[in-house]
Amino acid sequence: MAGFVNNLLILLLLFQNICLGFRSPLSVFKRYKDTTTSLSSECLGSDQPVISFGLSDFALDIRMPGVTPKQSDTYLCMSIPLPVDDEAYVVDFKPHASMDTVHHMLLFGCNEPSSAENYWDCDEGTCKDKSNILYAWARNAPPTRLPKGVGFRVGGETGSRYFVLQVHYGDVSAFRDKHKDCSGVTLHLTHQKQPLIAGMYLMMSVNTVIPPGEKVVDADIACHYKRSPMHLFAYRVHTHRLGKVVSGYRVRNGQWTLIGRQSPQLPQAFYPVEYPVDVSYNDILAARCVFTGEGRTTETHIGGTANDEMCNFYIMYYMEAKHAVSYMTCTQNANPEMFRNIPNEANIPIPVKSDVLKMMHGHHEETKDSDTSYLLQQAKKEEAEILDQDFHIEEAVEWPGLDLKLGQVSGLALDPENNLVVFHRGDHLWDENSFDSKFVYQQRGLGPIEQNTILVLNPSNAKLLHSTGKSLFYLPHGLSVDKNGNYWVTDVALHQVFKLGASDKEPLLILGVALQPGSDKNHFCQPTDVAVDPITGSIYVSDGYCNSRIIQFSPNGLYVMQWGEETSLGRARPGQFHIPHSLALISDLSQLCVADRENGRIQCFRLETGEFTKEIKHKAFGRELFAVSYVPGGLLFAVNGMPYPGEAESVQGFVMNFSTGEIIDTFIPLRKSFEMPHDIVASEDRTVFVGDVHAKAVWKFASAEKMEHRSVKKAGIEVQETKESETIVEARLKNKPESTDPLKNTDKHLVQEASSTGVSFVLITTLLIIPVVVLLAILVFIRWRKTTVYGADGEHKLDSSSGRILGRLRGKGSGGINLGNFFASHKGYSRKGFDRLSTEGSDQEKDEDDGTDSEEECSASPLPPAPSSS
Repeated sequence: MAGFVNNLLILLLLFQNICLGFRSPLSVFKRYKDTTTSLSSECLGSDQPVISFGLSDFALDIRMPGVTPKQSDTYLCMSIPLPVDDEAYVVDFKPHASMDTVHHMLLFGCNEPSSAENYWDCDEGTCKDKSNILYAWARNAPPTRLPKGVGFRVGGETGSRYFVLQVHYGDVSAFRDKHKDCSGVTLHLTHQKQPLIAGMYLMMSVNTVIPPGEKVVDADIACHYKRSPMHLFAYRVHTHRLGKVVSGYRVRNGQWTLIGRQSPQLPQAFYPVEYPVDVSYNDILAARCVFTGEGRTTETHIGGTANDEMCNFYIMYYMEAKHAVSYMTCTQNANPEMFRNIPNEANIPIPVKSDVLKMMHGHHEETKDSDTSYLLQQAKKEEAEILDQDFHIEEAVEWPGLDLKLGQVSGLALDPENNLVVFHRGDHLWDENSFDSKFVYQQRGLGPIEQNTILVLNPSNAKLLHSTGKSLFYLPHGLSVDKNGNYWVTDVALHQVFKLGASDKEPLLILGVALQPGSDKNHFCQPTDVAVDPITGSIYVSDGYCNSRIIQFSPNGLYVMQWGEETSLGRARPGQFHIPHSLALISDLSQLCVADRENGRIQCFRLETGEFTKEIKHKAFGRELFAVSYVPGGLLFAVNGMPYPGEAESVQGFVMNFSTGEIIDTFIPLRKSFEMPHDIVASEDRTVFVGDVHAKAVWKFASAEKMEHRSVKKAGIEVQETKESETIVEARLKNKPESTDPLKNTDKHLVQEASSTGVSFVLITTLLIIPVVVLLAILVFIRWRKTTVYGADGEHKLDSSSGRILGRLRGKGSGGINLGNFFASHKGYSRKGFDRLSTEGSDQEKDEDDGTDSEEECSASPLPPAPSSS
């Protein structure tokens, strides 16, 4: 028995060492991240500046080595070499600094720092060779995030081999206690080649003079761009105390396009370019800083001290790798006359509270505690809109609306009371016999739908509150509700758009000619959706299955303008459509987003001009994207179509960050399955409804946190809360879309881990018990074999000392445990090493029925292959 126990103990020790050997590198980085967020009185990053967390990724901690500046406006520099010789890419930054001690930080890349000392006065310079600005921080700015696939190139034959950190200490009164400062930045680097290379374009005034007492002084900068195309994705403004507003523009053919505009007295972060801007050869980049000389008794010049001024507009851009240039500057005004036409917004100061100004410039002792948190709250709010919003959507399984008897559900909307409005086709179907080759409706003999096609439901219990739309429509499609509660719908058979009052039996407004398809100002061809601007009342129509355009009408139905064209051969260009199928109006940003169905993407445009602003496209969308919905605050919801035979993308719902286009979450129903989800609508509390034209059903989804709260409230006991929490976390792990960004995955993992302590405990306990049980089974088996082979002697052989047992573990003792022989006796074992695990098994199973749905609707387009219609 003693030998049995000894075997067990030693095997457990070996198992523990194996587990430690396979410790997740992400967990190492988690602890590393936790240590680097401490207060600046400790230099935790200097002991271990490099942390590897994957085969190709690592973090580099760049910190001031415990400095104590002795006078205000001190600039100190330090350098650190790139820890690898081959090419790498910086893909993320995390600052460690506070405005209590640091005015701003700059991170340079170069090949030869100005000094080899631990740190030095930056008056000696930053680099002996050419230096490139990689990053800039000031005044508690939120972290800079680079788009996916974009990185700053360093190392290799052409990239920088050193990082030089420059820290400007403005007011040194914070160092009266002689503490040491360790401000800096942590970089996330990867060896994986990035297809797009980031760079910095610095626009800077060098000769501006601000007269004393002058109310308004403009500093203008402009340069012609003479390089390969670049795409701008972030900007930062910088002045000292006299700056009121800084604005940057791209000027093309006399048209001024805003890059970014901000008060330099607010957190000087790199903010995303709200409407992505591309810059081409011979465009002009222009910037204006507005200053005031009020309160000064002498002239103020451009300079490096706090009593001087600066006018800087930083632009982060990316270019294709083969054309990439890492750093460019503009310090002149190539065309002063052009600034007569600068948009007036560039001349309007952005007001900032006086107490905020005091805090920004170090006079925080005069500021109340409630005001001290103003900037932090603002930064968090901006970051919540700009960066990821981590939550999970799942079906509200208790909602009875899934059991409603409906026709083909084509449209969904929410009215001003947040009631759900459903637009369905009753007993009519859209099938291959509905239209001829010229898109003329062929089933007029059926007459209009005799059921009420517009249903208003209680969003909580699906109770019918109101219904209308009887004997008006043939093939309903799109639906929206304006701020006054009017219903706006489209009918693809009638080729018309209707405005209906909630209690009116006859339409208040009709656009288009009944049953006549066309492409002029007065006709539509199977219009798909309609949206109404709540501010201006302008009407936007997506037209449609046989046209490829968006049309704007005045509030009373007069034609204003249109944009869009058919998709050309090859990759679809901005402004081209292949069935503009659904509209989402983003009134707070003055944009209109279109689900470009057959191009599998979302396109967004300016409401006023129809100018293209952005495209959102993901592989997970597949070939078709059916519908899109927007929630104020930065969330975009969408549903895609069924995959084509042989394609892997599943039909599902998506939650996206509107600013970045990144997928935050995906969701699928638990009851039934999506067949052809046709429309989606979401409310500000993140309740989501999806209507399916084939399943003839409406699903309700809600955030997991909200459902957890409701479940706990309903049950009223703590046990139910624990159970629901486990369910939510499990669903989150299943449905979260995978990200290729290791830092981002780490952050999301930490959030999930913190919110699921109960699950983690159960999981860890289970993982520990399983190997113990397996080991016990192995030992029992071996004991049985010994007894069988050796009889009573086998028991004595197993009751050996621990030294002999170790020998047997190595396969050396007579009758000992040889793990190699043990595993080799089992099928599939290779003595060359562990066999590769197959990753193909789950993909080999194919659905035997690859045919299309018998109820699939199709537009009888004469151009093969015709996309499915709905």
